[in-house]
Amino acid sequence: MSVSDQPPTSTDAVPEAVSGVVPEGPAAAIAAGYAFRGDALDLGALLWDGACHPGARIRVPLGLLNRHGLVAGATGTGKTKTLQLIAEQLSAQGVPVFLADVKGDLSGLSAPGRDGEKVRERAAQVGQEWTATGFPCAFYGLGGLGAGIPVRATVTSFGPVLLAKVLQLNRTQEQSLGLIFHYADRKGLELVDLKDLRAVVAFLVSDEGRPELKGVGGLSTATAGVILRSLTAFEQQGTAEFFGEPEFDTAELLRTAEDGRGVVSVLELPAVQDKPQLFSTFLMWLLADLFHDLPEVGDLDRPKLVFFFDEAHLLFSGASKAFLESITQTVRLIRSKGVGVFFVTQTPKDVPADVLAQLGNRVQHALRAFTPDDAKALKATVRTFPDSAYDLEEVLTGLGTGEAVVTVLGETGAPTPVAVTRLRAPESLMGPVDAAALDAAVRGSEAYGRYATAVDRESAYERLTAEQPRADEEPVPEKPRAAEPARRAPESGDDESLVRQVVGSGMFKSLARSVGTQLGREITRSLFGTSRRRR
Repeated sequence: MSVSDQPPTSTDAVPEAVSGVVPEGPAAAIAAGYAFRGDALDLGALLWDGACHPGARIRVPLGLLNRHGLVAGATGTGKTKTLQLIAEQLSAQGVPVFLADVKGDLSGLSAPGRDGEKVRERAAQVGQEWTATGFPCAFYGLGGLGAGIPVRATVTSFGPVLLAKVLQLNRTQEQSLGLIFHYADRKGLELVDLKDLRAVVAFLVSDEGRPELKGVGGLSTATAGVILRSLTAFEQQGTAEFFGEPEFDTAELLRTAEDGRGVVSVLELPAVQDKPQLFSTFLMWLLADLFHDLPEVGDLDRPKLVFFFDEAHLLFSGASKAFLESITQTVRLIRSKGVGVFFVTQTPKDVPADVLAQLGNRVQHALRAFTPDDAKALKATVRTFPDSAYDLEEVLTGLGTGEAVVTVLGETGAPTPVAVTRLRAPESLMGPVDAAALDAAVRGSEAYGRYATAVDRESAYERLTAEQPRADEEPVPEKPRAAEPARRAPESGDDESLVRQVVGSGMFKSLARSVGTQLGREITRSLFGTSRRRR
């Protein structure tokens, strides 16, 4: 098909018609590719030759949603409303959903939508029987920042791989952090929050603790200093509240409501928009923890959970090769545990090729080509689609808001024909609910009582400081201040000084005595080094 023969989209100057009859030729073949027999989600209606055909429904099989997917497109093209549309239908089918609400406008899923001229017009165009409907939602927030039930993780369960990503450590420092976790696991030292980890790091470079790692290479003072400085900087960003107890149980994400609909778990992230690396890594922790916990179930008639990973490019930015390999393997294997993962980003090139190859369901909104880089990204996007009856370079730059290029995996597992689609209108509120309604929903949840109040129980730090009062009763005479400069080596000044400040607290003899009495235990960790104490 030549460029001049391409079917114009709704943004063309050609007057648009609405037809319930599918035309003959290529359009009929496209429509036939979406005529599934089993349960499916309705995305919208086929756009062809300047008309929207409500009789040609573009759908995605419910049982194939664990084959993962991608929702992409430039800012303002309707990605968020697409997430809302898919989440609504999954919930109605009894499938729980997890969504990260980065902009703060997905809380409207819990309230019925507002009828209006634009909604009625869109519903008529795509053959939708629109009914204002709210869906069962649970709202969460990282560490209790902003609205939502607090989601916390212990440092032990978060693990060294993800923590190294958040702290932006290099490969050598990441390996040292892994050694620290290995030691804490083996000695039964609970790393609940960041002060626990800081205390153990400092101990392992003290005179009492250095022999503990002698047989496996040890921990250099310089590397310990880098890790401690990174932890300090991390805490100064207000992130300490994300680590602690009670730890969030990811089984909460698998709930259904009393009426059988799936609960839509919305992680409210506007309060941490300025910490993108943190929230993207926390999302990976949630996914990795699910992977660690769920049993193998193979292919089901519907997924156990569909997980939407918003701002996906943040997860992959600056990631090490080992980290990317772990993501790839987790995405590949979690399918057989009944979990579907949708990555949400601006262009497919934001997602590594090995991960992109596993995303069988694609909803591509409009792309812009204002710069040479934009044009390059557009060409790269087109190459990720199967051959089609469209000139996709032209179509993708002409799509309107709420329109997308779609291809999914059919019931046989083969890709469906590429279809330019006008998407349905969400039936819930397209925007946030008011603050009072959101707060009432949060406080009225059963989970609020389980997670709202932070608990600081005895862990590594408390054990280290247990004998501090005795040390205070028998103070050691201070050295003359004149000797202070001599304690700093010019080459490693800041690193060594920071370690000595912590080591000099007088707590480490207590640790040296207590760790020797612990029964050794080795925690089994997942691909991402995540683990949790089983409930």
